[in-house]
Amino acid sequence: MFLFLSKLLPLFIYPLGLACVLLLISLLTVWHRPRLSAVFVALALAALLLGGNSQISTWVVRSLEWQHIPTEVPSAEAIVVLGGGIKPEFSPRPWIDLAEAGDRVIYGARLFREGKAPVVILSGGRIGWKGGGPPESADMAKLAEALGVPAAAILQDQTSLNTYENAVNVQRILQERGIRRILLVTSAMHMPRSLRIFQKQGIEAIAAPTDFIVTEQEVRELDGSPQAIALNLIPDADSLQQLTRALKEYVGTFIYRLRGWL
Repeated sequence: MFLFLSKLLPLFIYPLGLACVLLLISLLTVWHRPRLSAVFVALALAALLLGGNSQISTWVVRSLEWQHIPTEVPSAEAIVVLGGGIKPEFSPRPWIDLAEAGDRVIYGARLFREGKAPVVILSGGRIGWKGGGPPESADMAKLAEALGVPAAAILQDQTSLNTYENAVNVQRILQERGIRRILLVTSAMHMPRSLRIFQKQGIEAIAAPTDFIVTEQEVRELDGSPQAIALNLIPDADSLQQLTRALKEYVGTFIYRLRGWL
């Protein structure tokens, strides 16, 4: 139940969900309180305009992603790659598909080929009521092998359904094999929360983020010509999605802290 509620309830405070709630209230009040109804419409419009603003989205996303800017990645005893961004091989897909966060497996495989660690641990199950399918770690393993990681070097956590379970399950694998120091691979936006959770479990985790949305070039463009600035003020769906992802991380951090998970 916690997993379901943790996915459902925050939807109503993200810009799109909040705008829908405000518009619904507006509909309920339009006949008896038209002025109040107009206020809720204005608030809904503001939520969408601000949520879809590229400058606001970039600033909030950067506040998460740039906490762990990549430098020279040291060696460790294992590379832990968190699930996310792998779509199962359901018809008509010819094979597993990658979403943006699929960079995680690609980067983890690259670190392995560079000799950063002798073992790759892939962590991620799948939620039955969100599409189902085989464990995400199994699909991640297929991709990792295709990228040159031998099957003998791959370990899997097939049951974790959130970041806390990632850390708990991976900790068991590490204890069984006497591993202490790991490279933690996940999306840059997800890294601040993930790193704290793994460290809370007593794991010596080193951040190895990937899947950056905000780059230095994009920041320069936001501060560039008047034409670029004007276009960035117009709301768009990509900015709305990116801001929502960032807010999800902040909400997740708040909830996890309340539960003592980080």
